[in-house]
Amino acid sequence: MYRRRLDVRDVLYLSSLFVVDFVIPPKGQSLVEGYHQWRKWADEKVCCDYGLHIGVTWWSEQVKADMETLVRDHGVNSFKMFMAYKGSIQVTDSEMIGIMNTCREIGALAQVHAENGDIIDENQNRLIAAGVTGPEGHPQSRPEEVEHEATKRAIMLADQTNCPLYVVHVMSKQAAREISDARREGRVVFGETIAAALASNGSHYYDKCWRHAAAHVLSPPLRRDPTTAGALMDLLSNGDLQTTGTDHCTFNSEQKSMGKNDFRRIPNGINGVEERMPLIWEKGVRTGKLDVTQFVAVTSTNAAKLFNIYPKKGRIEVGSDADIVVWDPESCSTISAAQHHTAGDFNIFEGMTVHGGPAVVITKGVVAVRNGKVEAVKGSGRYLETNAYSPAVYGRINQRAKIHKWEKVERS
Repeated sequence: MYRRRLDVRDVLYLSSLFVVDFVIPPKGQSLVEGYHQWRKWADEKVCCDYGLHIGVTWWSEQVKADMETLVRDHGVNSFKMFMAYKGSIQVTDSEMIGIMNTCREIGALAQVHAENGDIIDENQNRLIAAGVTGPEGHPQSRPEEVEHEATKRAIMLADQTNCPLYVVHVMSKQAAREISDARREGRVVFGETIAAALASNGSHYYDKCWRHAAAHVLSPPLRRDPTTAGALMDLLSNGDLQTTGTDHCTFNSEQKSMGKNDFRRIPNGINGVEERMPLIWEKGVRTGKLDVTQFVAVTSTNAAKLFNIYPKKGRIEVGSDADIVVWDPESCSTISAAQHHTAGDFNIFEGMTVHGGPAVVITKGVVAVRNGKVEAVKGSGRYLETNAYSPAVYGRINQRAKIHKWEKVERS
């Protein structure tokens, strides 16, 4: 089973008051069993409320039954498919169709990691044969076209099955514009980009220092095109992308060194959950690309609506949870691995100066962080069910199902 290295305090240090983590069971394991294992790991430690997405890494009637159980009995309303990682957790188009049909039937949101795993496998083998074994092989095996093609294919499959789709960690302009075009054509698709894509770039893979280059390995990779970050922020600003995540999954240098002689074995993952909010403030609000209301929307409100926890989360009003961040727009700090709270020894944003940060963080009416110190008690957070049929997701889907009719021609 895959497990993310996420310190339960990280999300509080810089203003995330609710986190949705991924349960990623390996092929053959029950999805329900994976859910219970993640709950066991989290419940005794978590300092803020959390929910869970479930990765669907294989397909069978048992998996279908598990999905139904998770939605009905455990408050899970989103399931993630991987179009990459051939021979491991990649699912086929046929399996995706089955998963999407099930998501629609049970009111869940289908999520997808969009990369063409077959061509990635081919590219990786070619690179190794050519003697390219370092981290620079990672982005070369996964060019923008690979992400773009898979994004387009996933959107088509979702549209044909009348299933809502959420594309996670959009990293390239081509993939982002595919989502934008699909939305303008009326497709029910949502796009998420991440802090790293908005604040860094793929030049780091070509650094002479192997440790530095390997620390930036994630999939899809950061793009070398220096205009990518600004373009993705523009798409957030105009609503073509809706949310910002982190894909936070840290490994230390010793763990990354598993791929010292073969980039295919470098564990994929970077930091970001602690840095997300100030980076988006710096790159979005301070550049004039986002206003303050949009900042709140792309970091909080939009996700709360999509995953059906709004207005309990994502809003300040009577009846909502008293999760409040008192934001200081003029605070200034320099990001450093020496100062961060993540369980990792490298920070991909090292040396960046950012403005904006929390003066006080309050969760459920209780001060959780004050003056940079966590006051929340481990175990004080709770698992929050995310109910099916989110109105922000299923309003159009349900209506389309009602009015859709197949055309039949009567012949004598």
